[in-house]
Amino acid sequence: MRLSYARRGEGRDLVLLHGYLASKESFAPQIAYFSHHFCVTALDFPGFGGAEALPAAWSVDDYADWTLGALASLGIGTPCVIAHSFGGRVAVKCLSRGDVFDRAVLTGCAGIVPRRTLSYRCKVGAYRLARRMAPRFADRHFGSEEYRTLSPLMRESYKKIVNEDLREDAKRISRPVLLVGGTRDTAVPPASVEIYHACIRQSRVLWMEGCGHFAHLEDPLAFNAAAEEFFQ
Repeated sequence: MRLSYARRGEGRDLVLLHGYLASKESFAPQIAYFSHHFCVTALDFPGFGGAEALPAAWSVDDYADWTLGALASLGIGTPCVIAHSFGGRVAVKCLSRGDVFDRAVLTGCAGIVPRRTLSYRCKVGAYRLARRMAPRFADRHFGSEEYRTLSPLMRESYKKIVNEDLREDAKRISRPVLLVGGTRDTAVPPASVEIYHACIRQSRVLWMEGCGHFAHLEDPLAFNAAAEEFFQ
């Protein structure tokens, strides 16, 4: 597949993996900052940004396969990585396969499936019933706003992605990981960050006070400084 990426700077390789429905441009403050000391490569995942559309309903493993292939095509070996949200899922999968990355900063890292409550199960049942009887109504009124913007193929991929829990993958990670969590993040709450911390042996946590799901954009100076210190 044709690669869509931005590359700036010289030196040690640093790869940036964006979140769902985002693109390489979502790392603009990090590209500007780290390109002074690193060779920064920001990728667009297939289906997003300037990349090609998905050829099938991909899972997280499929995205990890693609990422490893993209790094090989670009001649990048064992880089550092900064990954946000969905990009964190892909980074966890890659890291679980061996020493793919030297060090990883995972911010707002998704991939921990919360315990399904009775309310959640009732909503799922109502959606399935509505989907059979009135599919257009169901598509307009059920699911997250993010989900409703997707094409049918992307919706199938999305379901594969969000329903996979990555705890066992995280336990296989042997490289150092810095987990960055926003204290006001509702998409990836602090409890999920703590679960990752318990699973990844060489991990530590940085809490960014007052930040939500996009801590790397809400306080880029503090985020970049912490990531640079970790990489050193």
